[in-house]
Amino acid sequence: MNVAKLVEIIGSDFYTGVPDSQLKALCNFLMDKYGIDPKHHIIAANEGNCTALAAGYHLATGKVPVVYMQNSGEGNIINPVASLLNDKVYAIPVIFIIGWRGEPGIHDEPQHIYQGEVTVKLLEDMDIATFVIGKETTEEELSAKMSEFREILSKGKDVAFVIRKGALTDAPKVEYKNDNKMIREEIIKHIVAASREDPIVSTTGKASRELFETRVANDQSHKYDFLTVGSMGHSSSIALGVAINKPEQRIWCIDGDGAVLMHMGSMAVIGANKPKNLIHVVINNGAHETVGGMPTVAADIDLVGVAKACGYPYAVSVDSFEDLDNELNAVKERNELSLIEVKCSIGAREDLGRPTTTALENKQNFMDYLKEI
Repeated sequence: MNVAKLVEIIGSDFYTGVPDSQLKALCNFLMDKYGIDPKHHIIAANEGNCTALAAGYHLATGKVPVVYMQNSGEGNIINPVASLLNDKVYAIPVIFIIGWRGEPGIHDEPQHIYQGEVTVKLLEDMDIATFVIGKETTEEELSAKMSEFREILSKGKDVAFVIRKGALTDAPKVEYKNDNKMIREEIIKHIVAASREDPIVSTTGKASRELFETRVANDQSHKYDFLTVGSMGHSSSIALGVAINKPEQRIWCIDGDGAVLMHMGSMAVIGANKPKNLIHVVINNGAHETVGGMPTVAADIDLVGVAKACGYPYAVSVDSFEDLDNELNAVKERNELSLIEVKCSIGAREDLGRPTTTALENKQNFMDYLKEI
């Protein structure tokens, strides 16, 4: 399915969402056509955020918005779909475009398997009419389905297009970059060197993959690390739970800017509890780089100011390895909750692998290590 034709047939002039690698063709098309334009295209912090934003667009214009996301974000839309959009409440029509990771029969990573199994069922349970688009879907089929969907939308109900792997084609090429010089994998190597045998909780995406490969390159055990391969935005809360219950052990969290934005309220909870043994490192490249490089708003906000406002006693931003090493060494002696923001470039090596241990093995090895220390 040509992505430009998909957009033409849908016929909306406002899109908001959270980028997904399965929807990269759509994301690149929107970035090429609109960029980030509040009238036509906004990349939101999380899927519930963009659903509410879409509702506001409808209230102001009377028109039907489009929300795009990976199927992992369905959990974030359940509340606004059920208690805001639903025709028994405000009857706000929205078109969802959902990348189908973990589709049954298609190999995928462990965090996507169960989500893939329940993707369509969750939509049906939320009374969202659904149509699956695959490589074989024709423009005529899509046009016919969109005609049906317009009838449904006119009644204040919601609809969804679920996108199979490789279904969208002919995307424009868009280059995503920034002016930062530090490479994320090198940043992680410096953190590993400083943390020594301290436990690390790392965020979803390439950061955890790079942490895993750093341990391999160093001939180190993976028992020190909990790799949050799914559940984007929650690694800092996991780290908080560990830190509170292991008060004599220093705990590190390697986070990303997109993940921090997704559930930023967790920073307020961390700041209120002030665990002295937690070091929160946010690698900020201003991009959803793991799923393609589309921008986040984190490049333009003061994360250090946010951390301090949330109650972190110490927060700093660095943009060089010299400053990073100084802060990593100093933070180990400080004995108080600290945040280090590290300004990072966009990009990763092409041959970056994935963890070779299972999620259950990772959990058990990490728990066993926590018992030892």
